[in-house]
Amino acid sequence: ATIPWDRERYAASREQIGDTLLRHIGIYAYRAGFIRRYVAWAPCPLEQIELLEQLRVLWYGEKIHVAVAKTIPSVGVDTPDDLQRVRDAMQA
Repeated sequence: ATIPWDRERYAASREQIGDTLLRHIGIYAYRAGFIRRYVAWAPCPLEQIELLEQLRVLWYGEKIHVAVAKTIPSVGVDTPDDLQRVRDAMQA
């Protein structure tokens, strides 16, 4: 994919973006002190283009740990209802 990834440009395009694709699994954990710094930073240009708040972290010189998953993940947990389904499955 191009960097930066312009969502608006590619939203309606059939332009090929490449053959090697990876699935994104976002697991974010921040310390309280970092969150206080983060919210004081203005959104950066890349964040505004790509609509990804993680880019603000990189823009301001912080690091993000990235790893390739060893197994294919199951379902996503993105809402309170998703979380409840996971809790129910773990208790079953």
